[in-house]
Amino acid sequence: MLKFSLSHNYRLALIDLVDALKSWRIWLLLAWHEVKLRYRRSTLGPFWITLSMAITIYTMGVLYGHLFKMDLAVYYPFLATGILGWNLISLIVNDATMTFVSVEQFIKQMKQPYLFFLFQSVTRNFIIFFHNILVLVPLILFFHLKINIYTLFIFISLLILWINAVSYSTILALLGTRFRDIPILVASLIQVVFFLTPIMWSPTILPERYHYIIALNPFAQFMELFRNPLLGTLPSNYTLITTLGLTILGIFSSFIIFSRYRARIAYWL
Repeated sequence: MLKFSLSHNYRLALIDLVDALKSWRIWLLLAWHEVKLRYRRSTLGPFWITLSMAITIYTMGVLYGHLFKMDLAVYYPFLATGILGWNLISLIVNDATMTFVSVEQFIKQMKQPYLFFLFQSVTRNFIIFFHNILVLVPLILFFHLKINIYTLFIFISLLILWINAVSYSTILALLGTRFRDIPILVASLIQVVFFLTPIMWSPTILPERYHYIIALNPFAQFMELFRNPLLGTLPSNYTLITTLGLTILGIFSSFIIFSRYRARIAYWL
């Protein structure tokens, strides 16, 4: 009986996943519509996000570049790619904890795959990222940001990030639905992780005996996976192996957890 129940749960979870993927046009359109609604009736529309990001990066670059005594031609691309990557990751993580809670009325009133809402949330943040990536254009023109064949690896990096975003967002969404303190806890922890991850500071200024902070930090590995192609280099073998391992772990663990607790989501709401 238990074996039948588990296999039944897996089958329902797989159907949920397939149905959500089939509806890709809908959640993609809704994700874009959400971004537009935030800035409706404004002149620049969603590009206010880009302008805000540009001001943040260019002002921080001058300040921290001098504090760390780094060449601005080197530091600006490093900081810009770091802020872009971190903004994408942090938005996904923070939104994930409230994904099901924020669409409670839809879940209770209409039949829709649960993963549909996760795909929509993750995609919305990727759309914001593609707006923000325009801040790299001045760096390419004025600081001659390196663009070569390795830059194309960014498409693989973004695909890996998207898969991990959906996988771990599933777990966070379930936790955030069951325990309402999780969103607050995650928002606090993500601020701490920001300072432990080489976003504003370069790993080269960290004493070698403290490099384990980077090696054991999964966010640092995903940042390198994202940042290095934009800087014209490939991620290290350690980063590739680590992120691949985390991707496989995320896929299997999220599917198992989602299969087991999927039926309880509506009751937790």
